[in-house]
Amino acid sequence: MSEKFIMKVGESLVAGGPAGTAAEPEIVIGDLNGPFGTAFANLIGNQSKGHSKVLAIMNTDVMVKPATLMVSKVTVNKDRYTNILMGTVQAAIANGVLDAVRNGDIPKEKANELGIIVSVWLNPSVATDDNLDHKILFDIHRKATTQAIHKAMNNEPDIDWLLENQDSIIHKYFQMGIDGKI
Repeated sequence: MSEKFIMKVGESLVAGGPAGTAAEPEIVIGDLNGPFGTAFANLIGNQSKGHSKVLAIMNTDVMVKPATLMVSKVTVNKDRYTNILMGTVQAAIANGVLDAVRNGDIPKEKANELGIIVSVWLNPSVATDDNLDHKILFDIHRKATTQAIHKAMNNEPDIDWLLENQDSIIHKYFQMGIDGKI
């Protein structure tokens, strides 16, 4: 990692589990001593109903490093949804961050200098699924977080790959629209 680090951006999609368990985090990683740190502080201090921003924790009173802020993409308005997001998914994200440190995507010596903002997708259907498998949900969100961090820190996909594959990549929902399915 270069000496000067301002900000990296990445995303990931991990699916394959039961309905509602897919994860699609969007991640911004930055130096807390700079513009990213200001944005991080503003987000945590500017709470809004239904879109609370919380630190990723391993458990109550055990914050993960690098400091990681979760922001929900979905309006949170049900207690069960809140408990799943601020429980299973929060723990998964925290573990995914530590996995990224362990595998070297985030240098251990930078753990106190960097911060991560994770925009979290959790399907609202989980709030009504009495058979939700929390272990599968945890594993998918953990993997997606680790993968998004890896992609951000390694500038993936790179611009040459994107240019080479631009005409062969069709957005899933665009294709569904073309096919008359939405």
